[in-house]
Amino acid sequence: MPAEAHHDDGPVGSLPPEHRAVLRRWAEEGGPLSTRASVVLLAADGLRDAEISRRLGVSRQTVGSWRQRWTSAGLDGLEHRPRTGRPATVDEAEVVTRTLLAPGGSGASRAVARELGLSHATVAGIRRRWRLGPDEARAPSVPTRPPLPGAPVWLMGLYVDPLRAVLLAGTRPGSARPAAAGTVIGTEVLTGLDRALEAALTAAKERGTGTAAGTAATGTVTEAGPATGGAGTGTARGRSAVRGLPEYLAEASRSHPDLGLHAITLWDSGDGPGTTVPLPVTPPYEGGVTHHHIPARSTWRTFLRAMIALDSTSHPESSRRVYLDLAAELERYATARSDRPCAAVRWLRENVAGHLGADQAIGATARNQSWSGVNQIDLGSFNECVVIETVRLSGTITRGEIAHRTGLTQQSVSRIARSLLDRGILIEDAQRRATSGKPRTPVRLCGTAAHALGIHIDPEVLTAVVIDLDGAIVCTRTRPVTADIDPAEFVERVAALGRETLTEARGSVREDGFLGIGVAVPGPVDIASGTVLGPPLMSAWGDLPLLYLLKDHFPCPVLMEKDSTAAAAGERWIGRDRRARDFAYLYLGTGVGTGLYLNGDLYRGISANAGEFGQLCAIALGRVDKDGRPELLPECNPPVSVPELAVRGGMRPVTAVPGSTASGGGPSRGGGPSGGGPSWSGGPSGSTAAYLAVGEAAAAGDPAASAAVREVAQAVGRGALGLVDLLDIDLIVLGGPFFTEDVAGFYLDEITRTVNEFPTARRLRRVEVEPSVLSAEAAAVGAASTIFHATFTPRLRGREGRARHLPTG
Repeated sequence: MPAEAHHDDGPVGSLPPEHRAVLRRWAEEGGPLSTRASVVLLAADGLRDAEISRRLGVSRQTVGSWRQRWTSAGLDGLEHRPRTGRPATVDEAEVVTRTLLAPGGSGASRAVARELGLSHATVAGIRRRWRLGPDEARAPSVPTRPPLPGAPVWLMGLYVDPLRAVLLAGTRPGSARPAAAGTVIGTEVLTGLDRALEAALTAAKERGTGTAAGTAATGTVTEAGPATGGAGTGTARGRSAVRGLPEYLAEASRSHPDLGLHAITLWDSGDGPGTTVPLPVTPPYEGGVTHHHIPARSTWRTFLRAMIALDSTSHPESSRRVYLDLAAELERYATARSDRPCAAVRWLRENVAGHLGADQAIGATARNQSWSGVNQIDLGSFNECVVIETVRLSGTITRGEIAHRTGLTQQSVSRIARSLLDRGILIEDAQRRATSGKPRTPVRLCGTAAHALGIHIDPEVLTAVVIDLDGAIVCTRTRPVTADIDPAEFVERVAALGRETLTEARGSVREDGFLGIGVAVPGPVDIASGTVLGPPLMSAWGDLPLLYLLKDHFPCPVLMEKDSTAAAAGERWIGRDRRARDFAYLYLGTGVGTGLYLNGDLYRGISANAGEFGQLCAIALGRVDKDGRPELLPECNPPVSVPELAVRGGMRPVTAVPGSTASGGGPSRGGGPSGGGPSWSGGPSGSTAAYLAVGEAAAAGDPAASAAVREVAQAVGRGALGLVDLLDIDLIVLGGPFFTEDVAGFYLDEITRTVNEFPTARRLRRVEVEPSVLSAEAAAVGAASTIFHATFTPRLRGREGRARHLPTG
């Protein structure tokens, strides 16, 4: 008996009345659908496969097959499909999409063939033509007409107007076949793109009076003759559209000079009769853009889906965000108002990372270094991680105590401890006398067993630290940076700082004990693609694929984290037993962010941007715009708001000198400037120095300075109150570069009062508000700690957000 039939041998569940009516009609009409409908109806009545097979005179394999098709696809699964072994018109792009996006590794040829009703040989042949085999060393081949170059392919843009739709692909000759991306976009993103594309094509058809437009229902092109009474308007729009495409491609060539660009026509109303505007069949595109048509065995709609699937599964930077941006652009076009016309969809994505291929040299500075990553500390056992976590939290602990706390047997603990001792991760302390029996030998983590580099990127300064397994800082370096620096120069500066710091620390780092690099950046970030999206005061670096550009400089694991989340990771790792519970880390930097540690792990959220704190404060304070959008609270940018509030309170502004606390010997009381609003000169560094000066004055008892700091602390406290009520936590940790010793008391007092006096469940808990155990380099130390967290923290399978065995580049 086939496995499928045996697996499904039972009731198919209750049938909705509308489905039962359709199935009864099919059964009564006769033909192939009659047998399929009868199988489902009898199964719904509780009959087993053997009885259904006997009544209908078909094999049990046939019964099991149609039950499975009904379970997986409903009525659509019973419709006619090409049958295995019979000649059929096969949409190759659909096979490619199913292969690449199949969940749970179900994209094997036989599984896809069974799902689509094709032969295994047909599916295998398509995979060979597209070079999608698991052992294929070359880049995928896209059989457009003419074919795209045999190189890694990115989807770079989409152009849609009333006359045509053109997909823009990019290739980089000489690059090695990319490694598979860790995540794919998922069918829900494709479904959303389908809806947006449907709406955009409908809008394009309505705006293209007098032209032919592609039908959105079938994915094919229909030809329409000139519209009566509107040919002139349609012709003018058509000429505008003809000019628009070359301009779009010229812009693409300027934006992506490092890629070979290929314009693939999805549909074009100039391909058939009835056209009112002459269209070039092979346009003379400028900038070296080549022209292609979709493969002969695909429709334009399925080809678009296949290209998205190929891009997202081949390149980590091609994440959900890229295609959500495309969907948003299509929706903007579809919903454009008549008084704000939109002539075309002109979507172009940001630059893609220029990765080094396997056949390219990494460079002299990155070759044969002691910081090239290790395998000796890879942990293959969940129980090993449990033991390490128990030792880390305890400081020193005996094997018997480990067994008692973890529930592992004494034999298992002894075996694991011996393995970790042999690898140098644990070391033994002096023996303890026991009341009976032989003395016990406690163990503890060996701080020098592993090291990591943390880099914090801030609008004013880059900070790099190397820390050991105990969280001790081995060395630290800083380098100033300006927000208007060129992105390429910025990436090189970050890489150079990292190399300098590692070189300085080399004498203290075991040759086989460097685990990797953690990078902390201001949010929001796209972790999946390693892209910094819109950092505050860093507009020149927006949509920068920083993670994958840095990976080209370092032959070791590199992880990116939002700065507040990185600080929470460092707090958890270095805080040991003091932070062995749920907590929220309030990070006071250029803006206030939140790092969350919940249920024994960092909580990142679906997009890894959990903890955006500013809007929570605005809602708590009732500060919203007329359209309901929460305001950008100045109080959530302490280095700017505190000095300005101090000036309004009567404190004389101090001209800050970059790199110093303040000019003129510090802040002083006095009248504010007349006329416009108060300001602190000196740019971002001046704002920081002014903040520090106000903090010193507040600590010295200056009323205006104290009131300014307290007002900001009260606003932050209202946001913290929302966190406490929402998450039901009893610990809040304060840290970050602007949580200085001078202002710490103000923040601690105000936030402690707010989160304990006003919560709904205040009678059931006491919320502790504590300063961070981290140093001023909290984000950099936290970034390095994310490497330790990813390597050593025990996680059950399915909950791991990062691989236990860190990637090697």
